Amino acid sequence: MLDCLRLDITSDVHVKIDLHTHILPRDWPDLDAKYGYGGFVRLDHYKPCCARMMIGGRVFREITDNVWEPKRRIEEMDQAGVSMQALSTVPVMFSYWAKPADALDLSRLLNDHIAEVVRAHPTHFAGLGTLPLQGVDLAARELERCVLELGLRGVEIGTHVDPNDHCHGPECRNLDHPSLDLVWKTAQDLNAAIFVHPWDMMGKERMPKYWLPWLVGMPAETSLAICSMIFGGVFERFTKLRVAFSHGGGAFPGTIGRIDHGFHVRPDLVAIDNKTNPRKYLANDEGPARFYVDSLVHDVDALKLLINLFGVQRVALGSDYPFPLGESHAGKLIESMNLSSKEETQLLAGTAREFLGLK
Repeated sequence: MLDCLRLDITSDVHVKIDLHTHILPRDWPDLDAKYGYGGFVRLDHYKPCCARMMIGGRVFREITDNVWEPKRRIEEMDQAGVSMQALSTVPVMFSYWAKPADALDLSRLLNDHIAEVVRAHPTHFAGLGTLPLQGVDLAARELERCVLELGLRGVEIGTHVDPNDHCHGPECRNLDHPSLDLVWKTAQDLNAAIFVHPWDMMGKERMPKYWLPWLVGMPAETSLAICSMIFGGVFERFTKLRVAFSHGGGAFPGTIGRIDHGFHVRPDLVAIDNKTNPRKYLANDEGPARFYVDSLVHDVDALKLLINLFGVQRVALGSDYPFPLGESHAGKLIESMNLSSKEETQLLAGTAREFLGLK
């Protein structure tokens, strides 16, 4: 299934494939009422072309119709010169805290919608599903359905899975947790892409002001996810697993020196599950990095660091469309860097094409 989708183009020149964009259905049922407990997102369409994402009586975020209307998205893609978007849900919809069966039901609703949009506009969109990671057996089966039945390229997942009154798993699970090996194996067997995006930021109770959960907690979450997979040996056990991390890998690129140093000076604390130097997973004489990141760093020097650490073959255009912390004109930062034509082409389209399996 994954080898069948082809872009209707003959070259990556002047092509942009945006790996990091979010979409929602325009409407869905009242999930609090449907499942019998609160905490789920509903949309309040309080005026034309606008809606509030509500959790209980609290406004989580205001959105406009470019979140749910494909024709509007395509108009804005054309304005930015974007050829294709990879669609994934808004991370607050992961609902890892919910009962597994309810999270599966919601995942299926969201995945069916993304697949429907892709089917209607196959040259403009590719799809990434979502999984109920709090129930790994359910998650593995839904991953199979996403790829084999719906034709999605893979899935978007969060940086961790938290316990909750409704989720009867043990402790908070980072991405090195052994229970998730079933998901990694299923993804590897299906040749499915895994896009990792933070959803619930560590330390948010200490950061109520200045939007700090998004500015500080979110980059830290992504670094935690990368380090968990490296030090937990996930890439050693699943050597063909294809994983990308959002927001340029968060805080990881800027702290790799400290991470590497810690590995060497305190192996008794750091190298307990994996003896491989974390730098071995980055670009070196043998080739590009073991995993991917998107380009969403908003800074030329930061993007240069990503290219140096990962190689252009592992950095993909990502805009976080259509949200304020994203890049308003997808690819503008890459295009501003006076790179070679080959490097720019790889960053704008080639890496995303390879990650998504768009042969």
